[in-house]
Amino acid sequence: MSATQQILDFSTATHVLPDSTRTAALRLLGDTLAGGAAGASSGEAQAMMAAVRAWGAGDGARLLGLTDRLPAPSAAWFNGFAIHCLEWDAVHEPAVVHAMSVVTAALLASADRAGGCEAEQFLTALAVGVDIASGIGVAATGAMQFFRPATAGIIGAALAVARLESIPTEKYVDIMGLAYSQAAGTMQAHVEASIALPLQIANASRAAITAVDLAKAGMDGPHDALEGPFGYFKLFEPGDLTRYTDNIGNRWLIEEVSTKPFPSGRASHGILGAIDGMMRNGSLAPTMVESVEVAAPPLIHRLVGRPYKSDMTPSYARLCLPFLLPLMLRDRIIDPRCFHAKEFANPDMMELGSKVVVRIDDNPDHNALAPQKLNITLADGSMIEHTITDNLGSPTAPMSDAQTQSKRDLARSLTSDDCDPRIFDDPLAYATELQ
Repeated sequence: MSATQQILDFSTATHVLPDSTRTAALRLLGDTLAGGAAGASSGEAQAMMAAVRAWGAGDGARLLGLTDRLPAPSAAWFNGFAIHCLEWDAVHEPAVVHAMSVVTAALLASADRAGGCEAEQFLTALAVGVDIASGIGVAATGAMQFFRPATAGIIGAALAVARLESIPTEKYVDIMGLAYSQAAGTMQAHVEASIALPLQIANASRAAITAVDLAKAGMDGPHDALEGPFGYFKLFEPGDLTRYTDNIGNRWLIEEVSTKPFPSGRASHGILGAIDGMMRNGSLAPTMVESVEVAAPPLIHRLVGRPYKSDMTPSYARLCLPFLLPLMLRDRIIDPRCFHAKEFANPDMMELGSKVVVRIDDNPDHNALAPQKLNITLADGSMIEHTITDNLGSPTAPMSDAQTQSKRDLARSLTSDDCDPRIFDDPLAYATELQ
């Protein structure tokens, strides 16, 4: 049996989620909806509303945190953008895939246009979709050139929607092929810290819905989308699917997904978490810091090692450690409301930001986010040395209940007055029950 067929069989199989998997799915759903509702009120998301509304009006599916409704593909697009635009969404670190973002946005639209769905059906589809998207990332053997959260995410999301909508089993191979045929997303957007990053998540969410709709209308897709001569692992990146499929179904990858305590690129969280911990235990105060040097794997440097710019955009700042670190030192929090031109040009922020250096270590793994070595030079000439082996929010360094509540409270404070409170108080009911 081919690895592709194993994935198709897994996506259609009868599953009863283990308690630990169900708990992870429910926790991550709440985290994703909270971050998405906050993102929906951001300036970037609001700027996108005119374009989304121009694609057609309708009352089929809700927009996260808002009262608007749009046709399912448009709602999936907006919700995917909102979930990722603040860089606050969960990620499977070994896969480097924000699988929750694309899969959740697509499933919300699918459930809404059906008038709701069974809670366990939704959670199982979510776990299956996240597993497949993350598994494709785990199978990769090279550094990202395409934006993997979108290119892998669309396939997991499309198969999850097919499952939620009870599509006949024989159609799944076409749905995978139709999703692959729409896959897109370049790392150039990340290199330039462009707002096109959440656009790529949005496109993948919409295309997942579209792939299912096209298959329901009778359209076929390529049947060797992953392993074929022009398939995913030939065109998008090198990989070995057996790295995923040899253990598919033996463990649920959604249990390995990391949450983000801060609304910033995941590659910044090891450092920000370490700084936060030092300030909390009293071993570090903002006035003590003279300069900071980080020795990190290539991916850390690539993703957040960009220089401080006084005229940067919010999307650039979220991926700029020389801005994020001074902000954490000053405020002991990363608040999205600080991502604006006046703050970027703040002389105090610029001065310390110029003294934050990220250099590449000798780690040969192009997908690694750890370990990292943090060296803080203090004003008195002494130095704090700290090794980061786990990023805060990962399964090996989970957020505390207090940290989780702090994130939810900050997210709630960013939402509009019209935000459905169930997003924070009962996320599963919000996802599966219309009001």
